[in-house]
Amino acid sequence: MKNYETERLILKPADLEDADFFLELYNLPSFIKHIGDRNLRTKEDAENYISNRFLPQIEKLGFGNYVVIHKELNEKIGAVGVFVREGIDVPDIGFSFFPDFEGKGFAYEAAVNLMEIVKTEFGMEKLSAMTSDENLSSQRLIERLGLQFKKYVIFPDDNEELRYYEN
Repeated sequence: MKNYETERLILKPADLEDADFFLELYNLPSFIKHIGDRNLRTKEDAENYISNRFLPQIEKLGFGNYVVIHKELNEKIGAVGVFVREGIDVPDIGFSFFPDFEGKGFAYEAAVNLMEIVKTEFGMEKLSAMTSDENLSSQRLIERLGLQFKKYVIFPDDNEELRYYEN
């Protein structure tokens, strides 16, 4: 897998060297509230999560979760990915950023770039996205990306109803 660039960002495929980054990102209160607790408490937990969740999809399909790096700052500021999930027919795009980098267009810039990549390089025309009812900023971004609300869904082994969008 290769890196991709936008005007301000580099999208780098997630790998084991990103364990500390995902440990911090996935334990943000906003991540846990809006996306869910991934139970990453140690660097080893994060490494296992990357090994078991991210790397198999990247190896099988050629795309997955990307670490978003701010070019000018040379700093990891968030993540964006397209995920193939059991129980969801259409791959979904997701994103999460550190609070200092929210509301500045970085998530949109990274997501638009990744949507174009999976369309042109992997022939993926259809994408979905999911978010909670109270996550209005994600809803706005998802709609700005051209996805429309279709229905509410509940993942197996979960009880939270999520808003489901598709393009």
